[in-house]
Amino acid sequence: MKVKVAFQGERGAFSEQAGYAFFGDRMIPIALHSFEEVFKSVKKGDVDYGVIPIENSLYGSIHQNYDLLQRHNVYIVGEVKLRIKHYLLANYGVRMSDVKKIYSHPQALAQCEDFLKKLKGVEIIPTYDTAGSAKMIKEKKILDGAAIAGKQAGKYYGLKTLKSGIENHEKNFTRFLILSKRKIIARKNPKTSIIFTTKNIPGALFSALGVFAYRYINLLKIESRPIIGQPWRYMFYLDFEGSIEDEICADAISELKKNDAVL
Repeated sequence: MKVKVAFQGERGAFSEQAGYAFFGDRMIPIALHSFEEVFKSVKKGDVDYGVIPIENSLYGSIHQNYDLLQRHNVYIVGEVKLRIKHYLLANYGVRMSDVKKIYSHPQALAQCEDFLKKLKGVEIIPTYDTAGSAKMIKEKKILDGAAIAGKQAGKYYGLKTLKSGIENHEKNFTRFLILSKRKIIARKNPKTSIIFTTKNIPGALFSALGVFAYRYINLLKIESRPIIGQPWRYMFYLDFEGSIEDEICADAISELKKNDAVL
């Protein structure tokens, strides 16, 4: 059965590739301008699923999406780890010596910083999307600029590759989350993500994490984010192995609540 899958950016974006890696040919891609629109489309039921990047192996978490997870009532039902290889793309006829401007998303520019530092007299221009940058130089017929994007974007918009593999490190991966309006429990290698806050007292976070340690539940990631309107107070995002349907995990969550943690 075909499924509508929303992602941020233009066709050819890495998020679209992550969607195809998860859903295969069942996916009907829905390109949206912002991450906020992806969350809203999932929550309203306009699409079946959403795909968002959450963490890069070189440059860490995408904090905007952590904040959106807290604000929108959606479920994480899967994840994809995608190898990110960046290409310098240009219109046919453009040579490397012609390039005076390079366009891309700030994350992609950061991931290609070492390559960009070697260029002389080239202006670096941040944009809202990697594939969107490729689309722009194609549609505007830009002959003194290039875009940093994925290989798929180059194929989609009919651009040629000036340089390939320009990311800072070959082990450049991004983790993407699959979002749904419905709760779907994974049966194979389940993983659970929760958001909680604690009292502002000594040992509160230690006690919260202890409910998992005492049960030998493997914690995979913890991330703190500020609570808006409460300076120097934080909420915590926690990933752990196991399903909330597992008795041991359910017990851990129950004890976390008893410890005055707010989920």
